[in-house]
Amino acid sequence: MKIRDFFRRGEAAVSVQTAREPCRGWDGLLPLATPDCAVYDGLRRAIPVIDAAIDKIGRLVGGCAPVCSNRAAQAELEAFFRGVPVGAVSWGMESFVRCYLDSLLTYGNAVGEIVVAADGKSVAGLYNAPLRNIAFRDAGSPFGVQVCAAKDGLAPVPVPWPELIVFSALNPAAGELRGASLLAGLPFVSDVLMKIYASIGQNFERIANLRYAVTYRPGANAVDRACAREIAENIAREWADAMDSVKQGAIKDFVAVGDVDIKVIGADNQMIGTEVPVRQMLEQIVAKLGVPPFLLGLNWSTTERMSAQQADILTSELESYRRLLTPVLIRICTVFLRLRGYACGVDIAWDNINLQDELELANARLQNLQADKLARELERTEENR
Repeated sequence: MKIRDFFRRGEAAVSVQTAREPCRGWDGLLPLATPDCAVYDGLRRAIPVIDAAIDKIGRLVGGCAPVCSNRAAQAELEAFFRGVPVGAVSWGMESFVRCYLDSLLTYGNAVGEIVVAADGKSVAGLYNAPLRNIAFRDAGSPFGVQVCAAKDGLAPVPVPWPELIVFSALNPAAGELRGASLLAGLPFVSDVLMKIYASIGQNFERIANLRYAVTYRPGANAVDRACAREIAENIAREWADAMDSVKQGAIKDFVAVGDVDIKVIGADNQMIGTEVPVRQMLEQIVAKLGVPPFLLGLNWSTTERMSAQQADILTSELESYRRLLTPVLIRICTVFLRLRGYACGVDIAWDNINLQDELELANARLQNLQADKLARELERTEENR
C-alpha cells in the first residue's frame, strides 16, 4: 500500500515504527545517575583546567530577562526573576540557571522542579534536583517519559505532578533518553595527564629535596684505622647538627679532618622534560571543552586574529547552550503566568555576551546605514540624468 493511500483512508499512526526499546533497568527504570558521574566529579577535582572551563562557561552564558506583551505580567516576571528562591540558600533565576547548566555540562543531564506555593496562586521557588534521585520509565510513547523520584531510600515512584518537572539532555544519541557529558572522552587523556603530574611530584621528592652522601676514608696510619668508627660517628653528629641548624635559621659550617667526601645524591640525574606531553594532553582537553586557551591561563603562542576567531567560536558554543536553556526558562515562566492568572505568552531575551559584540553590532548597523545612504544618492543621481 502506498503512503498516499494510507492517508487517504484517514488512518493515523499509533506508534513510531523505529521507536527506542523499553528501559532495561531495574523494574523498567532508567536512572540518570550512572557510574560515570563519579568519574566526572573526580576529573573536576583533579584537573583545575576542567573545573575552571565549566565555571567560565556558566558565567559567560550570561544573564537573561523575560519579555511579555502584558505590562502587568512583565513586571511580575521581572520581580520573579530577581527574587525567586532557589533551593535553601540562593535566590534569582541566574542561580538556578548556573546550577542547572553546571549539571548539564558535567553529567549530560539536568533536572529542575517548579515548586508551587501552598495557595496554588504562584511559584514558591525552584529546585535543582540531584540526578541520583531521578529515574525515567517508558510512558508508552516515544515522545515522552515517566519521571520517577526516590525518597527515603525507597524505590523510585512516579512523581504526582510531572508537568512541574523540567529536564534537559546534552547531545543525546538517537533514541536515547540520557545525554552525553561534555567530559565524555576525557578520562583516558586525564589519566595520562595525572600520571605525568604524579611522576613530576615523585621526581621532585627524589631530586629537588637534596640528600647528601658523606664518605669518610680512613688514612693509612694506625690512629685512623683503630678509631675509624669513632671518627665516622663524630662526623655524622657534626653533619646532622649543621643540617638541623638550618631549620632554625642559623648557618653553621661543617669542619672535618681527613679524607672526607661530600656529594649530593642524584645531582647527576636530570628530570625528564614534560612540557611537550603535558601540552598535548591539555590541547585535547581544551578542544573538548571548547574554551579558548587564553581564558584558562594557558599562555600558548597565538595571534590577534586567532584570538578573535577563538572568541567567535566560543560565542557560537555559548549560543548553543542558550538554545538548550531557553525552552526550560519559557516553561517555568509559563507556569508562573498561568498560576498568576495570565494567558499571555513569554519569550526570553539574553544579554549580549560581551561589549565587543555590542561594538561589532553597532559597526554593522553603521555600515548598513552608510550603504543605504549611498544607494539613495545613486538613485537620485540617475533620476537627475
